[in-house]
Amino acid sequence: MTQNLTLAANALRMLAVDAVQQANSGHPGMPMGMADIAAVLWSRHLRHNPADPHWPGRDRFVLSNGHGSMLLYGLLHLSGYDLPIEELKAFRQMHSKTPGHPEVGLTPGVETTTGPLGQGLANAIGMALAEQLLAAEFNTTEHTLVDHRTFVFVGDGCLMEGISHEACSLAGTWGLGKLVVIYDDNGISIDGDVKGWFGDDTPARFEAYGWRVIRDVDGHDFGSIDAALNAATDDVGKPTLICAKTTIGKGSPNKAGGHDVHGAPLGAAEVAAVREALAWPYAPFVVPAEARAPLDARERGATAQREWEAVLAAHPRAAEFMRRMRGELPADFDARSVAQLAEAVAKAETIASRKASQNSINLLAPGMPELLGGSADLAPSNLTQWKGCRSVEPGAAGGNYLHYGVREFAMVAIQTGIALHGGWRPFGGTFLMFSEYARNAIRMAALMRTNPIYVFTHDSIGLGEDGPTHQPVEQVATLRLVPNLDLWRPGDAVETLVAWQNAVRHRHTPTALILSRQNLQHQPRDADTLDAIRRGGYVLVREAADRPLQLVLIATGSELDLAVKALAKLAEAGVNARVVSMPSCFTFEQQDADWRRTVLPDGVPRVAVEAGVTPPWRQYVGLDGAVVGIDTFGESAPAAALYAHFGVTVQAVVDAALGCLGR
Repeated sequence: MTQNLTLAANALRMLAVDAVQQANSGHPGMPMGMADIAAVLWSRHLRHNPADPHWPGRDRFVLSNGHGSMLLYGLLHLSGYDLPIEELKAFRQMHSKTPGHPEVGLTPGVETTTGPLGQGLANAIGMALAEQLLAAEFNTTEHTLVDHRTFVFVGDGCLMEGISHEACSLAGTWGLGKLVVIYDDNGISIDGDVKGWFGDDTPARFEAYGWRVIRDVDGHDFGSIDAALNAATDDVGKPTLICAKTTIGKGSPNKAGGHDVHGAPLGAAEVAAVREALAWPYAPFVVPAEARAPLDARERGATAQREWEAVLAAHPRAAEFMRRMRGELPADFDARSVAQLAEAVAKAETIASRKASQNSINLLAPGMPELLGGSADLAPSNLTQWKGCRSVEPGAAGGNYLHYGVREFAMVAIQTGIALHGGWRPFGGTFLMFSEYARNAIRMAALMRTNPIYVFTHDSIGLGEDGPTHQPVEQVATLRLVPNLDLWRPGDAVETLVAWQNAVRHRHTPTALILSRQNLQHQPRDADTLDAIRRGGYVLVREAADRPLQLVLIATGSELDLAVKALAKLAEAGVNARVVSMPSCFTFEQQDADWRRTVLPDGVPRVAVEAGVTPPWRQYVGLDGAVVGIDTFGESAPAAALYAHFGVTVQAVVDAALGCLGR
């Protein structure tokens, strides 16, 4: 068995070496260094079924140091996933299933998209948390339905990144006993020996977080690796870090142990030297049967899944569990939505949209047990808690509300892992300004086409006295630029509820809800207008039907009421105009062209108003239109004084409109 395991590890090395050499780009060093650990883990410990990559009972494996992607592709290929050798030959080529860094949804068996270091680790912590919370809810004394582990490979770079500190601190606090992280302690990064810039006592650091640490494991000795993994899978109520000493580029006679092997092809001469050193006589991409055998998981995976499905069949809540794992909404969701919207319209509340958001959560939560909320230490300000929510606490079973502490980046990346795992619909809140801390994790969620919900409050200069450090002016605009991110900036309580309903309907799109601190005036609507909100942009107040339309006012959020009041003044001046509410440009742009032209007719001047930077609105108003906004940082003062100072007022909108009409 050891001989075949050596062959399997060397097969992983050579697949990486040959693929990187053929692509003339990539990272051979990590796959060569971690091949022995990977061979032991995937042959003896990882429970998975290549025939069903989405089996809910599988262990999750995350390659956080995603630049070593060829290690994962080799594992998936040799284990029996639908990843033929032709795909490995097409490594890093257009439209292949083997891109430079692993991408979920593209390659079967890849659990999350990794590459930006540290984020895969945070995603994995979200997966492990999702498992722990589902186990608390669904497992009974008779039925252990949820019982799987999350394994993670990390490198020095992952642990240098600040997100690793944020996320791993939380993992220790939450006591994620099914989380096993294997640290590739090879001491090398792109610049060379890390001693000059990474002097942390990593084992002590993780012990301080509350982790169990298994130190000084020989990452090239199968027995030591196996023993460490056996110990790590004995759940002691703590996550486990295995510190494995490895040699980067193991098997390369002239480059192993140095930074030259990290991120470049070895070159033809060194590839030949590796073949000789490993006694590997096979041509590129040829793997003998005896090297495949230890990693082939098809038979044992099918057996494990059948055993799990028998437990599922006997579980009294099997249908509910599978609904949630499939990400389907409750059967009565649409009916509830209609009733909820009618209730919001009847209340006609003039309240802050952050409060309207909390009211929406209170309406949604009783019918959606999968909602898993949270905030980055701002729950009283974000208003993300709801009646009956239960905090997730160390040592306590269950809970559906997460206190992330002041850790915005980790919060968003952990949410992504929770969503990828399945069974929960995570949302988390912070001030819009602090979305900057989490920006790359938001982008990654959009890239992965997963569906967390971000509750971003205190959305403009309207937050007032906290001043420019806390007043977002460019954040809404830049978040709208993220592909596949649906951003809603609702203009009243009714639009806020619709935004929430749209957000939870999304299957493959994250949503950012941009919410105010200050009260927003309720806007009356007829039935047709109410139904149109869900389309992202619609006519809120129509022009007089007996005269041609002369002007369109476009607004979002707290500025919607400014536009409505400006419309009244324009009418007094004889201008026949309409107000278009545009809470979601993303959703509006997905509507058909006829709808968009109906809302924004061609040839009619347009004025947009939003308390933020103005250039993005040029796509709607054109060169001949006008934008009322703020192209500078804010000031510390009461909100009303700030709006007057920066010229985001009813009169400013009127003046801009008249200017467009040459008056």
